[in-house]
Amino acid sequence: MYTIEEDICVSCGLCADECPTGAISPIGPYRIDQEKCSGCGQCVDCCPVEAIIEQKDNKDQV
Repeated sequence: MYTIEEDICVSCGLCADECPTGAISPIGPYRIDQEKCSGCGQCVDCCPVEAIIEQKDNKDQV
């Protein structure tokens, strides 16, 4: 699961343009629709300010 850090995001729109599933709203504030997100990471790779972070699932931790 990925989230966009609003305090870091500069609203450039690259993530929304690059998302192959259309999971990122192109109208700010940018949000990732987790139902549509495939987890491919293209948004993370293209973000120039590293505002998109992966949220780790804690279920597997003991």
